Amino acid sequence: MADMVSIFMSIGLNEQKAKETLKNEALSSTLKKAIEQARGLLGSASIDKTAATMLYNMVTRLKDPTRLSFLTEYIITRKINSELQLSAALDFIKSHPQENLDRLEFEAACGVGVVVTPEQIEDAVELIIRKHKDQLLAERYRFNMGILMGEARTALKWADGKIVKNEVDMQVLHLLGPKTEADLEKKPKVYFYSVFLWHTHNPFSTKKKVHKKWKNYKTEGYVVTPNTMNLLKKHLEETGGQVRTRFPPEPNGILHIGHAKAINFNFGYAKANNGICFLRYDDTNPEKEEEKYFTAIKEMVEWLGYKPYAVTHASDQFQLLYDLAVDLIRRGHAYVCHQRGEELKGHNIPPSPWRERPVEESLLLFDRMRKGMFAEGEVTLRMKMVMEDGKMDPVAYRIKYTPHHRTGDTWCIYPTYDYTHCLCDSIENITHSLCTKEFQARRSSYFWLCNALDLYCPVQWEYGRLNLTYTVVSKRKIIKLVETGIVRDWDDPRLFTLTALRRRGFPPQAINNFCARVGVTVAQTTMEPHLLEACVREVLNDTAPRAMAILEPLKVTITNLPTSTEVRVPDFPANEAKGSHVVPFSKTIFIEQSDFREVMEKGYKRLTPDQPVGLRHAGYVISVQRVIKVRDHSLSLCELEVTCASSDSVEKPKAFIHWVSDPLRCEVRLYESLFLHKNPEDPAEVPAGFLSDINPNSLTVIGSALVDRSVGKAKVFDKFQFERVGYFSLDPDSTSEKLVFNRTVTLKEDPGKI
Repeated sequence: MADMVSIFMSIGLNEQKAKETLKNEALSSTLKKAIEQARGLLGSASIDKTAATMLYNMVTRLKDPTRLSFLTEYIITRKINSELQLSAALDFIKSHPQENLDRLEFEAACGVGVVVTPEQIEDAVELIIRKHKDQLLAERYRFNMGILMGEARTALKWADGKIVKNEVDMQVLHLLGPKTEADLEKKPKVYFYSVFLWHTHNPFSTKKKVHKKWKNYKTEGYVVTPNTMNLLKKHLEETGGQVRTRFPPEPNGILHIGHAKAINFNFGYAKANNGICFLRYDDTNPEKEEEKYFTAIKEMVEWLGYKPYAVTHASDQFQLLYDLAVDLIRRGHAYVCHQRGEELKGHNIPPSPWRERPVEESLLLFDRMRKGMFAEGEVTLRMKMVMEDGKMDPVAYRIKYTPHHRTGDTWCIYPTYDYTHCLCDSIENITHSLCTKEFQARRSSYFWLCNALDLYCPVQWEYGRLNLTYTVVSKRKIIKLVETGIVRDWDDPRLFTLTALRRRGFPPQAINNFCARVGVTVAQTTMEPHLLEACVREVLNDTAPRAMAILEPLKVTITNLPTSTEVRVPDFPANEAKGSHVVPFSKTIFIEQSDFREVMEKGYKRLTPDQPVGLRHAGYVISVQRVIKVRDHSLSLCELEVTCASSDSVEKPKAFIHWVSDPLRCEVRLYESLFLHKNPEDPAEVPAGFLSDINPNSLTVIGSALVDRSVGKAKVFDKFQFERVGYFSLDPDSTSEKLVFNRTVTLKEDPGKI
């Protein structure tokens, strides 16, 4: 194995890529032969980088290994030296399966020996620029330059793409001149849907129109069969033209911030169009599914403010899905295959030797699969189709001897996502199957399967995922974090699962607002956490009542306070009509240690021996009379003795600070980013892996904080603004003896600022 790795690395593959290649036995064998043949042609010379890349690309895409020597020769002799030529060569070979190829015809089809001069490139581009001159002058640099490049590449098929692009750029610059300030203004971003705030009447409004609910057949790529219009007519009769969407999570993990976008889009689009949205569990893999995930998913959907029209399960349709699989076999579109799982991994998998087995034989074997007469992995049911990513004959059913959480031991064969998803959409009469961009490669298989079974075919629409920096959302990686003790569980407030965000104190409205601002685009969106936190602050500023808490207490005795009293504190100082609460005010109060300095410093506005400070809401200004220190070698600060005066009777102090009197003791947990780098999963940024990138200061626990008594009856997840400190939420770990608060976010202002 080490020898093979070295051979593959000799043509420029890194060690990881070489080892991955070795996992595909057929690919490894073919690549080794190609390298040996290339070395035979070169003699003592080494394979240069361009030829090595071409060689690897050729081997991974070559369907007919008998043409290996033929193509290797053309690559090593530099007769084929571009990706365009290689693609043309592979297409020619595929369409000419005869044993003896006509070399002249092959070379003509691949552009062998064709030389495109700079003068030819210049003349061709000049003609194209002249054709679009008026529109270019009108739109300037907002014109879609891709049109120019597309026409140039068509006219100059075998020219070097970089040289063509440089010529296009130069001639455009010559025509339009340098970019002006107007040219540099950003063009407004175009959304598939413009998403407005969740609580508005119409949270989703269409800017770029998708298909009307009964016009599926007008969608790009939609396959129209002789029965399509009849099926659409029946669908319209059953739904009354109602928009129907679905949110279809796998119940094998907890939802995260990316799912929040999917929930908002699916439920929001249906709501905006007076439609309905299903919550459908894709429960087709009993090995990974647990009841706690079903419960948590529904809970989070409802927490975000959405109510599913119905909660359904893929397992509701197991019998119907099985019957449809039998029908698919009868129609000649599926077969039972004995290739093992490891043989089906990777690309360029050789066709199954059982692909053309008789229909009756596949029906008999599929029935035996159903009856548990084969071992796991021994046989599968595969569909006769090629997916957009080149994957051939995806698996429809596999054997798993694991009891299902809903159906128990009734089934030992389970359908795959590629088989189940589109059929459940069809069964539920979904109109818009909204999914993330990685499923675009499955769109053709989605249409193919519905049409192969002559069923109503919904339309799949893809949009870009939502990712955040400084975090991981992969289920496997979160499990690693839990198992290694880095985080407590899936709801650790340093994670970006929805349960974690709820525990940290993020309001659902803020998450929905964030998703609305991100919008729905085709491109993947990667945002920084502070943008989400800004949405959190906006909501909490209007909804979180104020309280006072001291994280690092300093005892203060007011020597001249005549008597203990009570102070009324507004819940929302900017709008006192929204309510207030009462807190005690006695001779003994506590302030933050950082709000006192024994030695005056320039710019410091709070309490010093020579500078008084106001007490928020109390109506008093205090002045230091005595600093009391512990009598040991450190002489550390212990407490202060002060006098007070009515704020009406003295000069206005430079600052007012918060305080507590007769407080409750509590624990406060302060959170920072869990990871040190923006992209902890990127090997280029974190070579040692995400577990090596943990921020040692991501959690600070303050066990002896103090909070005013107004929060004493708070319930779990109740939220407060601790004045001058931040926004906090009551944690589920709280008991009647000790409250525990999580810091949700800091205040907008610098924590050290008055």
